Amino acid sequence: MSWPYVCLLILAAVLLLSFAPLSRSKYPRVKKHKRSSLIPSQFSQEERFAMKEALKGAIQIPTVSFRPEEFNTTALTEFGEYIRKAFPTVFKTSFIQHEVVGEYSHLFTVQGSDPSLQPYMLLAHIDVVPASDQGWEVPPFSGLERDGFIHGRGTLDNKNSVMAILQALELLLIRKYIPRRSFLIALGHDEEVSGENGAQKISALLQSRGTQLAFIVDEGGFILDGFIPSFKKPFALVSVSEKGSVNLMLQVNMTPGHSSAPPKETSIGILAAAVSRLEQNPVPNMSGNEPLKRLLQQLANEFSFPTNIMLNNLWLFWPLVSRLMERNYIMSALLRTTTAVTMFNSGVKVNVIPSVAQATVNFRIHPAQTVQEVLELVKNIVADDRVQFHVLNAFEPLPDSPSDDQALGYQLLLQTLQSVFPEINIVAPVSCIGNTDSRHYANLTTGIYRFNPIYLQPQDFRSLHGFNEKISVQVYETQVKFIFEFIQNADADLEPAPHQHEL
Repeated sequence: MSWPYVCLLILAAVLLLSFAPLSRSKYPRVKKHKRSSLIPSQFSQEERFAMKEALKGAIQIPTVSFRPEEFNTTALTEFGEYIRKAFPTVFKTSFIQHEVVGEYSHLFTVQGSDPSLQPYMLLAHIDVVPASDQGWEVPPFSGLERDGFIHGRGTLDNKNSVMAILQALELLLIRKYIPRRSFLIALGHDEEVSGENGAQKISALLQSRGTQLAFIVDEGGFILDGFIPSFKKPFALVSVSEKGSVNLMLQVNMTPGHSSAPPKETSIGILAAAVSRLEQNPVPNMSGNEPLKRLLQQLANEFSFPTNIMLNNLWLFWPLVSRLMERNYIMSALLRTTTAVTMFNSGVKVNVIPSVAQATVNFRIHPAQTVQEVLELVKNIVADDRVQFHVLNAFEPLPDSPSDDQALGYQLLLQTLQSVFPEINIVAPVSCIGNTDSRHYANLTTGIYRFNPIYLQPQDFRSLHGFNEKISVQVYETQVKFIFEFIQNADADLEPAPHQHEL
């Protein structure tokens, strides 16, 4: 961006401040639904102790997914037995049907008293990514409680949700709760490696039964705290769409030889240069990013001059704002299709020039782009005929789910947020930068929402698939409280107006 243009934008900001009325941020309005009085979400000391102990026990079971078709099946079997012991009321209640799907995934159907109300579904996944002791402050499958935190792989992604959903239901059932609206709970066992044996099979089973859902809630969004420098207020992001993905293998084939007489370029050198070009030339950011612009407009009036002026007038300042946002890795991921080199393989011996070099690159595709568009961009950036491209797997981004005042799932999330987190007055729909099991259920509903009712700080985000993943006991208790209230809030009379969108 040229400095004359920046100066022009700054001048425009001054003029706007002097003469023009500002476009005010629009905060979400919650549409109230008729419902009976809630069972209070107050838990005894014994119940709070039991819920944290149940989570600690779940973390100690290493339900690791290594790659498609390769899981810790012993741990997955153990986990199935564990939840039966941890939540006995769920498994013995007559109006709850439990099924095991794909050997290790679990589907619960909770029958409501009013068949006229369309059911919904809560999702979570049992499996976790691998973790070794190296780099961790405590062993990753210890479930150790220290200084008010429970440590271990899966405390944030995503056994906390598995256990919180079942825990909330257990506590409701103990209090003699019978839902009006039926709902399902789907717990996949292979989300971390595509969900083909878990969520995909559950979805196929439900489709064969003709099941249609009012909405789905899965992992994805959080209450973000401290992600924007100088912005002190936490804010909630509910993901209403999800990026697509393509795993692309880049390969270079060359004649092998002895390292004592190397050619000018080797397969490794050629491939390294190609990968470097991809990293140095990211996919351009998408100018028509409406959900992100809505978020920025809601944040606008929390900033001082001149940031508030720019965010309130994105029709003029979007080029500058988006350039500034690129400095933050989270915000940059919301802006564009991301490029991540995740695997690099070549060589068999120190004195042998390898014949083949391979690199795998993961692209998370922005909802405004397609797989084919990204592939064309990549080929143009690499611009080397010696590099071969092999698509390992790919899927398109999901469309936006409705987030207006007729969108039942979204409105129920807002309603529960206001009750459990009254300090949060900024809630916005965005695109999920990761991928979840929810994409496998797109044929069952047009309303798919991704939200974890927990606070997330930058160090927490880095621990997802990284080191030292942990959750505070208080945060987990609040997550249980949120789901406890949400299930009751879903017993609503009002059905949303029908929404149609194309996949």
